[in-house]
Amino acid sequence: MVYLTVIILLFLFAVFDLHVGVSNDAVNFLNSAIGSKVAKFRVILLVAGIGVFAGAVMSNGMMDVARHGIFHPQFFTYNEVICIMLGMMTTDVVLLDVFNTLGMPTSTTISLVFELLGGSVALAIYKTANDPQMNFSELLNTEHALTMILAIFISVAIAFVVGMLVQYICRLAFSFNYKRRLKYFIGIFGGLAVTALVYFMLIKNIKGSALITSEGSQWIADNSVQILLICFVVATILMQILNWAKVSVLRIVVLLGTFALAMAFAANDMVNFIGVPLAGFSAYQDFMANAHGLAGDSYYMTSLMSSARTPVIFLIIAGAIMMYSLMTSKKAQNVVKTSVDLSRQEEGDEMFGTSSIARTLVRASVATSRAFCHFIPEKVLTWIDLQFNKDEMIKPKGAAFDLLRAAVNLVISALLIAWGTSYKLPLSTTYVTFMVAMGTSLSDRAWGRESAVFRVTGVLSVIGGWFITAAVAFLAAFVVTTVMYFGQLPAMLIISLIAVVVLVRSNIYFKRKTNDENRDEVFYQYMNSQNADEVLRLLKKHVAGTVDEELDAVSKLYEKMLDALKRENLRDVRRVYDKIDEMKDQFKRNRRRELLGLRKYDSPQAIIKGTYFHMLNNSMSGMIYGLKRLCEVFKEHLEKNYEPLPPEFYMEFQQFSDQWLELLASTNEYLMNRNFGDYHRQFGYIDAFRQMLTMKINEHIERLQQVDDTKKLNSYIVYMSLLQETQAEAAMLKQVVRNYVKLEEA
Repeated sequence: MVYLTVIILLFLFAVFDLHVGVSNDAVNFLNSAIGSKVAKFRVILLVAGIGVFAGAVMSNGMMDVARHGIFHPQFFTYNEVICIMLGMMTTDVVLLDVFNTLGMPTSTTISLVFELLGGSVALAIYKTANDPQMNFSELLNTEHALTMILAIFISVAIAFVVGMLVQYICRLAFSFNYKRRLKYFIGIFGGLAVTALVYFMLIKNIKGSALITSEGSQWIADNSVQILLICFVVATILMQILNWAKVSVLRIVVLLGTFALAMAFAANDMVNFIGVPLAGFSAYQDFMANAHGLAGDSYYMTSLMSSARTPVIFLIIAGAIMMYSLMTSKKAQNVVKTSVDLSRQEEGDEMFGTSSIARTLVRASVATSRAFCHFIPEKVLTWIDLQFNKDEMIKPKGAAFDLLRAAVNLVISALLIAWGTSYKLPLSTTYVTFMVAMGTSLSDRAWGRESAVFRVTGVLSVIGGWFITAAVAFLAAFVVTTVMYFGQLPAMLIISLIAVVVLVRSNIYFKRKTNDENRDEVFYQYMNSQNADEVLRLLKKHVAGTVDEELDAVSKLYEKMLDALKRENLRDVRRVYDKIDEMKDQFKRNRRRELLGLRKYDSPQAIIKGTYFHMLNNSMSGMIYGLKRLCEVFKEHLEKNYEPLPPEFYMEFQQFSDQWLELLASTNEYLMNRNFGDYHRQFGYIDAFRQMLTMKINEHIERLQQVDDTKKLNSYIVYMSLLQETQAEAAMLKQVVRNYVKLEEA
């Protein structure tokens, strides 16, 4: 019963893993289709979903990685193997879900390899410590594991370089106005692309599938060249005919590539999700049938050395779960967004900031490019620049890049993954597709001087996340497996329950986060709109949302900061200080987005509106920075452990703080109601409050002159800062109202 419970847990986590795994790996096959707007979103999902299901049903060849690719099971008992596998699965679902929630694509293959390695190393250390005759290297399949790890990381460089070179050649050949030249070569281009994708699907996916007999697989292998030649001739003729019939060949290639890559993802990565549970189930069957009374810690898993023949029913169920997850997962769309944003052709809202490494790399690249250009004739450089004339770009409305780049992304990714799969290497489809997309975007000069630092920082962040995945996966699995081994079933149940709770909480958090991102949709709407009036309407809506959020945040942080000072809680003051820094970053991001929208507003009024926009920006910035100055005073006062403010100061200031918070709330409500006929009345309220503070400041200056106890001097100065900064905040609030109204009315 105990062992059956563990197997049930393994399959339960397999379902979770299929769901979060698809959410993570959706970037592999969706980014090119979504980024190029090749079809409606639901059509893209349907094509990819069918591909995922087909690939899952045909998956089998990679399953051996989970059985004996990392450790030698003949040296491990049934109990030890089960601990390794359950430890791997609980770690995997939580780790992948964290990355999905953050919108960062990571590698399910890296997770599998390093989690199995972490669990195996943990028990290998224990076994060799208890039995000196055992050799540590004999327990682990170190040679195969090292080969897989090297293949995964080398694929990063190969994918980037190959994608960059092929895209550069294609762009030189066809330029951004690809229809002008492609019409003469579309048959050959389409024929090559379709042949490559068919080779990818037929030769590398179907061959070796559980649905194909060994004779059929051998026939495909023996006749591969003939199959591909026939496919090329037929595809070339068919593509040329379709082009004459005004059918977009590139759309066909992109949709076929999406299907092929989705199919490959399921075939190649299925082991990452169900390989371990199926290996555990196979071990359970072997133990129950052949143990003959032996305990689980005495029966060795030699049976796992044989190759896997996965029952088709398991593949069908897994394919159905993956297809459903792809069609419904919001986190999948979140992960795809990261890849598309980093590779888009146009400037826009940058998801990532800058880093010193990225700035250094960009400067070095610019310097190298300039030095290289000295050796190229001027006429050649001029001709090259003409091929990269972005004004001639042909791409659908709202697309991040054109269909030519999308086609190159898919074909190159498919060929590289096919090459890896042919050697039975669990090549990371995430790494390959992401780095190909980054290479092609670099060749297309999508990383301009204004955006290069942000894009490079984003790529480095994603790559850094991959290395973090490896380290965290290894250490987490090491610890979890150790705890399970010594804690047995109680530890397994507790850790499994914790993993489920973490997943549930993560999904609740993500839903809340998604609900708070409606303003992002407004940004994408006005960036994709070509109508000046619509751009202005949506831009005003975005500005209203940011001002509403910022005034509300100022009010809450001011109140928390004052309360923390009163309680002399340094930790809370520091938290407020950090929150203000986060607010500053969000403020800069919002204003950058709005400035991009303002640049799209092509109208004689753009300069006038731009003036008031920047004045509003400066006044709102003044409020945020004023809040930070005040918080710095409080933080320094508490850090140096000065005398607290006298209680009478807090009682005296209570009326001012209440009025200030009420004034912030009423002003925010006034602005959001968008009825600006009586904004001078609002000015009157603010001016009256400032006058009250002026009188109190003068009164406090007199008190400062009469302080006898120097120990209290610092607290008096802090109170003066509180009065003056609050008055300055009120002055800035008046400017916010003035500039907001002028922007709306201009």
